[in-house]
Amino acid sequence: MFVRVLSLCLLSATAFAAEHITLRTGFTLDCVRREAAAEPGRVRLYTSEQSYLEVPQEAIAQAEFFELPSPSIRTELKETVTKDETSLERAAAFSLRKTPIDAEALHDTRRENALTASELHQLLASAGAAHRVDADLLAAVVRAESNNQPAAVSRAGAQGLMQLMPGTARELGVHNSFHPGENVNGGSAYLDALLTRYHDNMAMALAAYNAGPGAVDRYHGIPPYRETRAYVARVIREFNRRKLEAETRNATAQAQAQ
Repeated sequence: MFVRVLSLCLLSATAFAAEHITLRTGFTLDCVRREAAAEPGRVRLYTSEQSYLEVPQEAIAQAEFFELPSPSIRTELKETVTKDETSLERAAAFSLRKTPIDAEALHDTRRENALTASELHQLLASAGAAHRVDADLLAAVVRAESNNQPAAVSRAGAQGLMQLMPGTARELGVHNSFHPGENVNGGSAYLDALLTRYHDNMAMALAAYNAGPGAVDRYHGIPPYRETRAYVARVIREFNRRKLEAETRNATAQAQAQ
């Protein structure tokens, strides 16, 4: 079985730094730039080139710098794969073959299937191997989409761990979006199809997952939507954090073994 493994994102020269701001109220936002406001002691936190939030300087509790991906962000493949199943329909069929229908879950589509951290890890590892997507990328998406909650529902009606819209779920052969296995397998198949569509460009695939492939194709890259750019940055930041943690653990284990 071939597995697509994505390494740390390599930012192009057009990538730029942004800040993850935490206010003393607990509110957080991703800020592409900040500048002094007209009133002394206040700053403007720009969430896009046009939109900003103006706050007192002392209201900022923490600021964490990170790299905001540009539309030309590249991913490095540790293993090159040639895929026969490149369409969303074939990916969906593969997902359905791998995920038997759970009659109990179908009976109660809103039942929460609580997962331990270990169970979620195993589920993501299995789906990642089946669909050739890095499990750490899936984990980052799940955290951004639902905060690891199988019964999550968005205001737009997206459901489950990977927040599948009902129409997308049907196309993917997912009968119960609140069943963790079905949801993650369907979402992984969809993300796999998007990565294939955008030639393993992680940022564009994530943008399409959030805003739809039509928006990405229309703008020939990450759409200039504040929510989508913040989403892409948030997922990639979490993905990189997980990879760095894994590298640190491996280095520590090797040092202790010597």
